[in-house]
Amino acid sequence: MLIEPLAKNWWMMLLRGICAILFGLLAFSWPGLTLWVLIVLYGAYVLTDGLLALMAACSGDKVASRWWLALIGILGLAAGCLIFFYPAVTAILLLVFIATWSIVHGLFEIAGAIQLRKEIDHEWLLILGGILSVLFGVLVLVNPGAGALTIVWAIGAYAIAFGILLVGFSMRLRKHRDTMTPAAT
Repeated sequence: MLIEPLAKNWWMMLLRGICAILFGLLAFSWPGLTLWVLIVLYGAYVLTDGLLALMAACSGDKVASRWWLALIGILGLAAGCLIFFYPAVTAILLLVFIATWSIVHGLFEIAGAIQLRKEIDHEWLLILGGILSVLFGVLVLVNPGAGALTIVWAIGAYAIAFGILLVGFSMRLRKHRDTMTPAAT
């Protein structure tokens, strides 16, 4: 079953949510962020999220059934490395990169939630998080020339909302873990 290893390691999803919320709060705390600080904060967030997603995908026996989580992790690690190796990237290119990553990330979150729908209730939290990621990415692509402060706030709001949804989903996974039979845990 797909749900058992995720439920056993519900805390990894919780950590992903907490990291997203912390990143969002940091973005709001420093509204006058320079491009360099934004790159460092976003790069650290993407690397952490990618690493935690990859760890969650590799835990348990059936890694193949969590391909969507592994792909999110690999893409997150690759995106984070690119952000740190090319810090002089223009603001527009960075915004397009962030938007594209958010859209791809969101689509895979939706795909994973669809796989989980037969095994857990309230998978809509993960679907909603995926939809939020896609909408955020489209919004940034449509208007990449918006002011830097607006973009920082949009990124912060997205990260906090997405983090809250992941925390909610992790609590659902934890509740499911608590109802699993002792042989399954």
